[in-house]
Amino acid sequence: MKKMTATTKAPRRVIARKPRQPRIPPGQTATDKFPLLTYGRTPAIDLAEWRLGVFGLVEADVELTWEAFLALPQTRVVADFHCGTLWSRLDNHWVGVLFRDVVGLARPREDARFVMVHSYGGYSTNLDLATLMEEDVILARAHNAEELTPDHGWPLRLVVPSRYGWKNAKWVCGLELAAEDSPGFWEKRGFHMRGDPWKEERFWPEMDASLALTLAICSDKL
Repeated sequence: MKKMTATTKAPRRVIARKPRQPRIPPGQTATDKFPLLTYGRTPAIDLAEWRLGVFGLVEADVELTWEAFLALPQTRVVADFHCGTLWSRLDNHWVGVLFRDVVGLARPREDARFVMVHSYGGYSTNLDLATLMEEDVILARAHNAEELTPDHGWPLRLVVPSRYGWKNAKWVCGLELAAEDSPGFWEKRGFHMRGDPWKEERFWPEMDASLALTLAICSDKL
């Protein structure tokens, strides 16, 4: 992994919210490791061609280059990470741009309530806009003082501390605002639409949990 260099814009803000209680959600086990869980291949991304779009129910579409993204105010968020496959990693340090700072550039319309997050490689996941506007939701480019690796989402991944890991999309390239909620990749395959760890919202209520967990971990990236 590459350490952040002197040419990288230093974070101007640090956000470390008081952890929810209980700190480790039901059914989770704390670990110092960061297991790698990905469906499909890691996409090859050229930073010269990379773009992040904000579109849909906004006053003005926005498209950022990597240089434009780095020019935005940088923030460090200290937060726990909870995976739907039953592990939690505490006190992660993420550096990037807050979601609210990025989406604010496009000025969401009043009827925007949900966001479909799109990724290079075809992945997608849905979240409600209110959750994404929480102060510790970040579009991260670095983790624990090192650039993200490609398998962990380089150059940019979404981090939503109040939701399970599959909602923390890797390789983010688009934020599509909408009035109605619609399922993303895993949500179409049995994963919960909200994914709140403290409510154990892992799967559809009618889905057998053992089958859903098997689907979650069947990957060539374990």
